[in-house]
Amino acid sequence: MTFIANPIYDVVFKYLMEDERVAKILLSALLKKEILELEMRKQEYTAMQQTRISLFRMDFAAKIRDNDGSEHLVLIELQKTWLATETLRFRQYLGTQYLNKENMKSDDDSNYGLPIISIYILGHILGDLKEPVIYVRRRYLDYDDNEIDRKDKFIESLTHDSIIVQIPYLQGRTRNRLERLLNLFDQDRRRKDNDHYLEIDETQFHENDEKLLVDRLLRAGTTPDVRRAMEVEDEILSEIEARDTTIMLKDKLIEQKEQVIEQKEQVIEQKEQVIEKNKQVIEKKQASH
Repeated sequence: MTFIANPIYDVVFKYLMEDERVAKILLSALLKKEILELEMRKQEYTAMQQTRISLFRMDFAAKIRDNDGSEHLVLIELQKTWLATETLRFRQYLGTQYLNKENMKSDDDSNYGLPIISIYILGHILGDLKEPVIYVRRRYLDYDDNEIDRKDKFIESLTHDSIIVQIPYLQGRTRNRLERLLNLFDQDRRRKDNDHYLEIDETQFHENDEKLLVDRLLRAGTTPDVRRAMEVEDEILSEIEARDTTIMLKDKLIEQKEQVIEQKEQVIEQKEQVIEKNKQVIEKKQASH
């Protein structure tokens, strides 16, 4: 058995994806398309360090080849989180990509936005969806739901496809190339004595490109700066959990107080009704005399 650095940690994931060959292998497998060229964008957003929220973001500009042989540029927006977080944060980041002028291209005297593909790698699960990888793809349809086989730059600029990976449902699945690669994220493989490392069977990864990912994570596990950064992330996670626990307890206390206030208001309302009825009885008696 071999021990690799756990890529659920932001610093390890960043180390992994900074290798262009590795990034191209993983993203190609996720997209199920050949990536001809790949460039990591200069802006890199690691919200954990800035706002103490574990939400890691990276952008890539890529030239991809579709199944019909056509080639085009896309923007790949990659977000990873190991904690359940509000979808608003994902939407806010997506909004910045639509507004970013660097994501525009000129064609025939018109400006169009690069098509965006959003990839979400989640350390938590979604509602009732139990599939480890979920593809959300758009289709062009006419009024009668007939599919249109042409694409339009205007539409491509304003809508996007998404890929969602639910790490908890990986659970050792190796049915295809993508699942073998994502197996390197499987948290069921964590060392019992140290969450920083995953225990894998290196012989399961036969292809050269798969071995590149394994080797990169092996190096990450022996890099002092990476190991120290994982310890920092643990400290931040502990603070987040402590904060969330405090907020939860405060919310519960507020809810209890609101229930007490509501009960008192109901009692007061009932008493006011009784007083009003008594007034009506007295007024009737006075009117009869």
